Amino acid sequence: MKIGISDSGYGGLSVFRNISARLPEYDYIYLGDNARTPYGNRSFETIFHFSKQCIDQLFARNCKLIVIACNTASAKALRNLQQITLPAEYPDRKILGIIRPSVEALTDLLPTSPHSEIAIWATQGTVDSLSYPLELAKLAPDLHLIQQACPMLVPLVEAGEHDGAGLDYFIEKYWRQTLEKSPDRKIDVLLLACTHYPLLYAKIRSVVPHSVKIIEQGDLVATRLADYLQRHPEVETVLSQKQNRRFLTTDQTERFDQLAKVFLGKSVLSERIEI
Repeated sequence: MKIGISDSGYGGLSVFRNISARLPEYDYIYLGDNARTPYGNRSFETIFHFSKQCIDQLFARNCKLIVIACNTASAKALRNLQQITLPAEYPDRKILGIIRPSVEALTDLLPTSPHSEIAIWATQGTVDSLSYPLELAKLAPDLHLIQQACPMLVPLVEAGEHDGAGLDYFIEKYWRQTLEKSPDRKIDVLLLACTHYPLLYAKIRSVVPHSVKIIEQGDLVATRLADYLQRHPEVETVLSQKQNRRFLTTDQTERFDQLAKVFLGKSVLSERIEI
């Protein structure tokens, strides 16, 4: 049985890259719903419907465990998938998201103090879901969280615009808006809470002061997944370990392969599927 990784598009490849590097021995299937990306501004009902179709595809291909490597889908669909879909249709399978492990990692990085400020950059859908403040309130209620929607960054990444004045303008704009939400304009950590944003790390780092720690999700999720497998031998022991990788897309394979090389640093050959 395999580990499945599902995303609304290409950004989840940054999570896949870290997971497969941290746990290279397992077999993986990556599914990008590129024909319907982005999910960010869609309704809860639509995102649940799309996410359900994606996990159906991965479970049909013998995945034991699926990581939903999309903040929007984790925010808007994960709970219903775990509490309704799994018991009714897949009682022996598991689905994990990326918001909870990201928040757990944040609380490990910062002292719990009223003076600690965390900012997240995310899609509008993730921000509107309030998933991050709700999870942080459970684990570290004294930490102050600033949420900043960055609606133009995903379209720029998907268009291959990783450089230029337009990108600089929006990164500077979003950082300025983030600081305006901080009472003392002093932020300790910026979490890039969208899997597309790591491709823009260098640009973001050039704008955000070096006193601010910038965190990408991929490594956080990979570390937490390794811990999960160690704590759940009933899952880990049935996973195949042949180091196979398979990439599925709901859109053009040529476009997927082109952007996958950008995210992964190596070539892949994807397969197109119908959902």
